[in-house]
Amino acid sequence: MGKCGTIWENVGERLSLVAFKGTYNYSIDHKGRLSIPVKFRDKSDSPSGDHFVIARGFEGCLYIYPLEAWNKVEEKLAALKTISDPRARYFVRTLLSNAADTKLDKLGRISIPQNLLDLASIKKDVIVRGVLEKIEIWDPDVLSKYESGQSDSYEDVAGQLLI
Repeated sequence: MGKCGTIWENVGERLSLVAFKGTYNYSIDHKGRLSIPVKFRDKSDSPSGDHFVIARGFEGCLYIYPLEAWNKVEEKLAALKTISDPRARYFVRTLLSNAADTKLDKLGRISIPQNLLDLASIKKDVIVRGVLEKIEIWDPDVLSKYESGQSDSYEDVAGQLLI
């Protein structure tokens, strides 16, 4: 993906938010709503703590960003050379056309648009994972295929990345 992909590598570097972590099993209701785990709802002390942006992720998942973290993503997008680089234009167009603003309702749920549910092959059951500055939403079968398709073990990857 070249330079377009590098925005994801650096998005979390300047965030002062507490990292999301943990895995939860949830369901999407018939209106496309998902309850956000209480531990994730309590991560942001900012006035916009109930505002999130849902976007297409990688490997078949959805990303949910608190508004402050999404603003950092938009800063990186704005820095891309979209005038001269057709790959950057494609990436920005695709990402933003598949992104949606959402706000927690009184029950701690967000609404996920149908086009994003379709992109991630999500029908009902989901796995909600905290991954640093964002939350990932996975269809269980898609996540299982992704994890089983990794050619290196967790330990091998850790050894390569951390040393």
